Amino acid sequence: MQGKDEFSLNQGPAKRREMSIKKQIVAGFVIFRRTEDGPKYLLLYRRGQYWNFPKGHFELGETSLDTALRETKEETGIGKEDLRIIPGFRAYEKFYFDRGKERIHDTVILYLAETRKVQVSIVPREHSGYAWFLYHDAIKTVGKQYAGTKRVLKLANDFIKNAQKRRMESAGSHSHGGPRPAQGHIQNRRPIQHGGHPPVHKPEEKATS
Repeated sequence: MQGKDEFSLNQGPAKRREMSIKKQIVAGFVIFRRTEDGPKYLLLYRRGQYWNFPKGHFELGETSLDTALRETKEETGIGKEDLRIIPGFRAYEKFYFDRGKERIHDTVILYLAETRKVQVSIVPREHSGYAWFLYHDAIKTVGKQYAGTKRVLKLANDFIKNAQKRRMESAGSHSHGGPRPAQGHIQNRRPIQHGGHPPVHKPEEKATS
């Protein structure tokens, strides 16, 4: 998040006095699905401006996880029943933007979840497209400007890789001592088959700001 000095430098003292500051907390998910090429991450194209994760504002009485699940369902059509929430992961992204005479400072709480669902149903008034990206493609697509989003993607990708490494090490230790588990217990999930890099999917109706 940008500090007061940078804010003052960019906007000038007069502009700073005119603008009010609003802080808000939102929650969402980093969603991935497994493919033969590796994990692919879901990014939404917000109103033709930038790529980010499904997320949104709290409603009265909700926990951050409640909000993340509800907003993900609303923005993508991917419901709780379609997700396997990965325990132990929770990341934060901070950024700001200007809306009229107000500067909004967002703190985003992000969870990690796996899905098998490929098709996404976006809301045209909020998003103008979506796509599933391999990690390196996702980093390039997000761009240099959104360092927070790139940092969260790296945290998620490293978390998935480390979890997979631990599973492989655990399977290896079982093979050297004691009875080997049945084959069905070694791999109980088949990777989703997908050929090639998917295009960006856009609704017929163009999003409006």
